Order: sequence, then C-alpha cells, then structure tokens
Amino acid sequence: MKKKYIIKNKREIDSLFKNSIKKGDPYFSIFLKDDGTNVNFRFSLSIGKKFGNAVARNKIKRQLRSIVRENKDLIKKSSNFVIVIKKIANTLSYEEINNKIVNLLIKLNIMEKNRWKITKKS
Repeated sequence: MKKKYIIKNKREIDSLFKNSIKKGDPYFSIFLKDDGTNVNFRFSLSIGKKFGNAVARNKIKRQLRSIVRENKDLIKKSSNFVIVIKKIANTLSYEEINNKIVNLLIKLNIMEKNRWKITKKS
C-alpha cells in the first residue's frame, strides 16, 4: 500500500480508539472515524503477540493489506479506520478473512454492499 493510505502516527491511532464507532465479530474489530476530508481513506492494523509468532502475524497483516488494496476503489474516501486482529483469527483461510472483513466494512457503511459480491465456500 502507498503511504497515503497508512496511519502510522500513534497519536492518530489512539484518537481513533477513543473517539470512534466500533463494530466487530469474534475474529476482528474495526474502529472507524470519519475525518471529513475527501482526499483518501487511511487505515492501520493492530495485532497482539498472543496471536502467534512473527511469521503468523506478518502473514495475516499481508493478507489484510491485500484485501484492502483489492477493495480500495469501493471504500469511502473520508474514512480512517483501525482493524484489530484477534487471536482466534489464525484459524481462518484467506477467503474467510476476506468475507469477514468486507462484511464488517459494509456494516460500518465504509463500503457499498451492492458493488461487492461475497464469495461463498463450495
């Protein structure tokens, strides 16, 4: 992802946790704050060490960045959000992660439902 899509400043991330709308499921939580600008959406990922070793943590972060990159045209421009990855998410496949993240983004009205088709397991 390009730097314009990433939130790295700790102060901004803490502000998102304190003053935001939260939606979640057993695997992920998303904290959303609308910043009012229409430049670009920005996001950050949060994962604890209890998730697994560095290889497992980096793998799921790569997968989530890929999911956001694939859907960046469908995400509202003025959104700032943090995706919190919970320990139990290490049991999911890429398709399940994709569906769960997209469902949470739709619930938060960050993404339009009618433009996205959720893939189902056969």
